[in-house]
Amino acid sequence: MTDLTDQSVASAHDTRRRIFAIVGASSGNLVEWFDFYVYSFCALYFAPAFFPSGNPTTQLLNTAGVFAAGFLMRPIGGWFFGRLADKHGRRTAMMVSVFMMCGGSLVIAVLPTYAQIGALAPALLLLARLFQGLSVGGEYGTSATYMSEVALKGRRGFFASFQYVTLIGGQLCALLVLVVLQQTLSTEELKAWGWRVPFVIGALAALIALYLRKSLDETTTAETRHRKEAGTLRGLWLHKGAFMTVLGFTAGGSLIFYTFTTYMQKYLVNTAGMHAKTASNVMTAALFVYMLMQPAFGALSDRIGRRRSMLFFGFFATIGTVPLLHALKDVTSPYAAFGLVVAALAIVSFYTSISGLIKAEMFPPEVRALGVGLSYAVANAIFGGSAEYVALWLKQAGSESTFYWYVTAMCAIAGVVAFLMRDPSKEGYLRHAP
Repeated sequence: MTDLTDQSVASAHDTRRRIFAIVGASSGNLVEWFDFYVYSFCALYFAPAFFPSGNPTTQLLNTAGVFAAGFLMRPIGGWFFGRLADKHGRRTAMMVSVFMMCGGSLVIAVLPTYAQIGALAPALLLLARLFQGLSVGGEYGTSATYMSEVALKGRRGFFASFQYVTLIGGQLCALLVLVVLQQTLSTEELKAWGWRVPFVIGALAALIALYLRKSLDETTTAETRHRKEAGTLRGLWLHKGAFMTVLGFTAGGSLIFYTFTTYMQKYLVNTAGMHAKTASNVMTAALFVYMLMQPAFGALSDRIGRRRSMLFFGFFATIGTVPLLHALKDVTSPYAAFGLVVAALAIVSFYTSISGLIKAEMFPPEVRALGVGLSYAVANAIFGGSAEYVALWLKQAGSESTFYWYVTAMCAIAGVVAFLMRDPSKEGYLRHAP
């Protein structure tokens, strides 16, 4: 494998290689998140198959609980794959990760229902989600690290933003598949067997991504991988300040991200009273616009700095979350819903476009994948993964608006953390890399 760690000025050939590496890493990232989000978007249809209850909110609450449980495996995945990536290379870790996601999706695709095997059905569903959570917990840190290291100096914000282009693209593809199924199958067919189709597609796509990742260049050196602190918690502890900073702004960033992406489809149906097909169409269009925003906001961070981008995120998210969610609660027009969701996602883009990069810039190469993956996974598991469950639980308790203020408070904390931090794009570990 060719190395991408030389310090020479990037030639046209080198630039092409780096772009190919971004594309290769992105393809696997897209498949990983497609497989992970298919669960959330199809929950409206398979919830009765695993949780037989007459109350739709209770069914969604149960599936959201399993969704959150998958997030609890992320810290373990962040640690395991971070260690693997720092000691044995980013490419190896990314290949193992996408292979595991393939297995989890295949299991869900063929899983018997509650009517067929009783309580074992939701138990196996939970097990498959835990397996997927382990995989995606490792995917974020390794792909964020890889794409940050392979990006060109001076344009890292632009290139690294493609991690969320493909992450959002995974959500978008999951929604598009669901929309196609909604147009071709009846609601009864979707509940009976149609929900399985996206999981089969995801498993097959993961095999293609695995093949593409085999050709990726490695971004670490043997010297870095063989350092005694490489991939160790002891080595990471030397950078505990960076770790705590990432925890601080990831908590709010993950929470608001999942609020306005995966949970929003259910919110439009369960709270605003919108038809499921209409809500899917609204979110498909909104996510497409959101995906296109990422390179623009990433390029903006190259000009104004990562810290300033995070400050904009913290400020606008703090003042905008409650008004936007209140407006969406009473929305009747799908066009108005689309506009409100896009406005919210524009705010979130200040964070998501540089999410992986700003973390990678804070850690040295020997613990970079571990530092990025574990810090992100811990905050994401606690705050991002629980977003749907907390929102639905508060709705069931008759205090849905409390959730709006919860999101606001966490985004305010992210803003304070950004205010106190130094700008890693000017002072971080990647500043001298090619």
